Amino acid sequence: MSDFIRNDQELRRLEELEHLRSAGINPYPALFEKTHSSKTILSTFSDDAPPASFSVSVAGRIMAIRKMGKATFCHIQDAEGKIQIYIKKDDLPEFYELLPMLDIGDIIGIEGYVFRTRTGEISVHSRSAALLCKSLTPIPIPKEEIDEQGNKVVHDAFADKELRYRRRYVDLIVNPNIREVFRKRSKIISTMRRFFDDRGWLEVETPILQPLYGGASARPFVTHHNALDVQLYMRIALELYLKRLIVGGFDGVYEIGKNFRNEGMDKTHNPEFTMMEIYIAYKDYHWMMEMVEDLFSTIAMEVNGNYEVKVGENHINLAPPYRRATMFDLLTEATNMNLRGLSREELLSAAKTLKVEVEPTASQMKILDEIFSQTVQPTLIQPTFVMDFPVEMSPLAKAHRTEEGLVERFELYANAGELTNCFTELNDPLDQRARLEEQASIRADGDDEAMQLDEDFLFSIEVGMPPTAGLGIGIDRLVMLITGQESIRDVLFFPQMKPENKS
Repeated sequence: MSDFIRNDQELRRLEELEHLRSAGINPYPALFEKTHSSKTILSTFSDDAPPASFSVSVAGRIMAIRKMGKATFCHIQDAEGKIQIYIKKDDLPEFYELLPMLDIGDIIGIEGYVFRTRTGEISVHSRSAALLCKSLTPIPIPKEEIDEQGNKVVHDAFADKELRYRRRYVDLIVNPNIREVFRKRSKIISTMRRFFDDRGWLEVETPILQPLYGGASARPFVTHHNALDVQLYMRIALELYLKRLIVGGFDGVYEIGKNFRNEGMDKTHNPEFTMMEIYIAYKDYHWMMEMVEDLFSTIAMEVNGNYEVKVGENHINLAPPYRRATMFDLLTEATNMNLRGLSREELLSAAKTLKVEVEPTASQMKILDEIFSQTVQPTLIQPTFVMDFPVEMSPLAKAHRTEEGLVERFELYANAGELTNCFTELNDPLDQRARLEEQASIRADGDDEAMQLDEDFLFSIEVGMPPTAGLGIGIDRLVMLITGQESIRDVLFFPQMKPENKS
């Protein structure tokens, strides 16, 4: 038996629902013919048009009701904004009798004509009206007023972020400005697709459930396929299957899809996240840097109309060119130490000197990465390509052409966050096998984030992959940057949340 208990307002709404049904009103009809949105009406109304000439059919959620004797004004909200509705008792006597049983949150449909009230507000004069959905749960409605200085003051805002994330549907209703973030997210992704498609690269789909996981250092989510009686993993990266397609003869492939990593959550990490990866044959990481500058500046201009974005107090300029600096040069700038080529023990000592906390069992490269994350990364506000990483950090990247012990790799940072990762891809099959065997050894020593040995992937590289540049972009983090949001949860409709404590 359910222990669900309704509050007084919900019980009252249930009673109203029964009254409506007893009166022969279907509170949940299947269809309403809508002709106009609130935005279209407000932008196209003309005072020069004859009264009653602008006929419309609109629908939306009641956000305010004000009864004035034999007339009632209400504001309804649709996907594009709000508009005032005027309902006169003499025009709609039967519907008017139902108004006491309608609440804020109910959805109604109105057919009528557009006019301007005496107070100057563009409104719809109702000629017919219908209840389209009876809301059984009250929604929080912020109250607005104008102070003595003419500023808008909002009271009782639905501002609790924890609650907003859990009940995003309510957040979208009562904080409609949040919708703009997600409209921009959609536009960012569509702009990327158009950018890639116009250049002739093929969008593809690769498996989410994989017999082996690879392409990144991360813990996977594990599941079991009953029919095959095998253990499968939800992918942690798109890389290895996309490279197989380059081997198969495509010159350029990309995928936009979900990855899943069984890791912690913070302002830039969610266990389920969206990545874009693209692989272009016969190119290298220098070429890819120019492509990224072109892509990011195109997105900024398409979505925001300029190259400037503001995140918190940081003003970031996405106009090319972006700064380029090697990882070790940046480390030297930040620490006044030359950390290249140091042993694990020497890096541990450097971390202690720099007051960088690391796990006692951390590997050599994890220590270096932690030093970078704590000393360099916070300084990378303007777009910066961090180039040329140690080979041990990059088991899938090609060895540097001139620098022993490094690989041709960059990460793009902006607003102190990593946005992209790129390699000139390793296509030497013997070197690739040696790198993955080393990863397997690290894994055997206890690092469960080290890569697995994937024999089929190695076989594909032995078949032969042309010179290739590969790039991954964290879509969620890119959206954060372009929309000025400081948490990944603000750009995900439904971020992962801890279970509610209902005790």
